[in-house]
Amino acid sequence: MRLTVIGTGYLGATHAACMAELGHEVIGLDVDAGKVAALRAGRVPFHEPRLAEILARHTASGRLRFTTSYEEAGAFGQVHFVCVGTPQRHDGDAADLRYVEAAFAGAARHARKGALLVGKSTVPVGTAARLAERHPVEIAWNPEFLREGFAVEDTLRPDRLVFGVRTARAERLLRSVYAPLLAAGTPLVVTDFATAELVKTAANSFLATKISFVNAMAEVCEAAGGDVRALAEALGHDDRIGRAYLRAGVGFGGGCLPKDIRAFAHRAAELGVDLGFLRQVDAINMRRRDRVVDLARELCGGGVLGARVAVLGAAFKPDSDDVRDSPALNVAARLELEGADVTVYDPEAMDNARKAFPLLGYALSAEEALRGAELVLLLTEWRQFREIDPVWAAGLVARPRIVDGRGVLDAERWTAAGWCFRALGGPPPVRDAATGSPRPTPGPRRAGGSAGR
Repeated sequence: MRLTVIGTGYLGATHAACMAELGHEVIGLDVDAGKVAALRAGRVPFHEPRLAEILARHTASGRLRFTTSYEEAGAFGQVHFVCVGTPQRHDGDAADLRYVEAAFAGAARHARKGALLVGKSTVPVGTAARLAERHPVEIAWNPEFLREGFAVEDTLRPDRLVFGVRTARAERLLRSVYAPLLAAGTPLVVTDFATAELVKTAANSFLATKISFVNAMAEVCEAAGGDVRALAEALGHDDRIGRAYLRAGVGFGGGCLPKDIRAFAHRAAELGVDLGFLRQVDAINMRRRDRVVDLARELCGGGVLGARVAVLGAAFKPDSDDVRDSPALNVAARLELEGADVTVYDPEAMDNARKAFPLLGYALSAEEALRGAELVLLLTEWRQFREIDPVWAAGLVARPRIVDGRGVLDAERWTAAGWCFRALGGPPPVRDAATGSPRPTPGPRRAGGSAGR
């Protein structure tokens, strides 16, 4: 089929490239001429595993191209996917729909007769119906469920497809777009506009709730002297709960979960439904950043003024260069404001971090960040950080003190190497009565218990 994808940010560029991979002819449309020029040259303007390879292959073959012209896109496409952002409004929690509305207006104005406009952006429930009333074209809604770092896999091998449609024709066109995935057995839910919109916001809200639940349990464990890793291990064996996303840590960030749960609670309130628990989910999440700052002060003797702090991680999650609402950079900036000498290192997000927080210090490697540090904070769980040798690291730092903000390090291994080790939701280190040095912090007996991100 001939498809257009309107908006070539994270979602749109991935969707365009993967639709070409499925065999369609695709035009990606964006108003940012610089972004279009980069994509035309086969360059992805952000980090996403496997995407650059697919993009380069299909731009070279001619199956995938990019434009800034609504006229060109409108004349080309049978189905137009709208993949623009819906950021949080500056004056409140609601979603800012200006980009969605502009994209639908532009596409509807130039679409050829019989074209289908399909929304993929995350929007408040009721948006699709309103757009359908406003524009004389057929509309459907097909929410995305991409995880940064796994976006190509999630597009080409999704765990489900959702079509929000009003006509059999719209369903038929979408079935044709996704025919290879449906033939491979991908589950399909065909529903109305409102339900399709709610599936995305409900999924994000459930995920955020599960993450904040285990982080709330981490707070209780710290107060009671328990160990949240062992608690999560035990909970994960319950099939009703499952192991995924039960790792306590510094919390979620990025461009989706925080703003989506706020927008969902706001929209529900407009409809007369109280989703106040989502505000608690948000508050618990933000408290985890406070806790890391508290632990940093504690390990530095009550304050971080003048302390050399190495922050490992800048992206909000591994396998991404996205620093939007990054817990790691939020903590780093707060410590810098309290007088710490902060040095940040991230394998992929350094350029974005420097743009967002130009006053922080940055290193070219983990080794450089660690050298001379008096405190280490692991705040993004990149594999290379998880695999650091604590003995090697102890030889670089000025004082071996670390906060594992993601619950991914082996506490016994690090304390055996001489580190004062703290993790969110773990008991404080037990000190030997004779020597005063920290003993290994106990962890769950069975390894690998708290899976997920």
